[in-house]
Amino acid sequence: MDSNNFQRVGSTSNTHVGRNFEITAKNYFQQHGISLDRNYAVRLGVNIKKKNRQFDLGSDDPSILVECKSHRWTQGGNIPSAKMTVWNEAMYYFYLAPKRFRKVLFVLHDFSEKRNETLAAYYVRNYGHLIPIDVEILEYNEISREVISIPTLAST
Repeated sequence: MDSNNFQRVGSTSNTHVGRNFEITAKNYFQQHGISLDRNYAVRLGVNIKKKNRQFDLGSDDPSILVECKSHRWTQGGNIPSAKMTVWNEAMYYFYLAPKRFRKVLFVLHDFSEKRNETLAAYYVRNYGHLIPIDVEILEYNEISREVISIPTLAST
């Protein structure tokens, strides 16, 4: 039995996959004239007490925060429920972030034939009520290298 059955097939490690996807996002923004730092810290909190929270990418000029998620449907085509919880957590941090920031969830395009939708479209359809109005979802297609904006309930 495989002791690491949650490892992405064909990858060195899930951490390696995530780091490479962050570099892809960083390069995308750089091509659009936006230079981002990795592990960008912002002080967040629901009351007076605040704590630094590191976003995958960010900048003060322009003010932007980016969280990167390279998640896929499960091998059986099912919903990666635990991964959706991580996306929800990102939405909470975006909600707490100062309003001056542009907030972007940069996700991998992963289409399910079984469900006839991408993981991002599924997320918006089922968790749209948790997406703050000022959050954009950008979906990166690793084959075509195109990035498209996924409409959220707030933008429709």
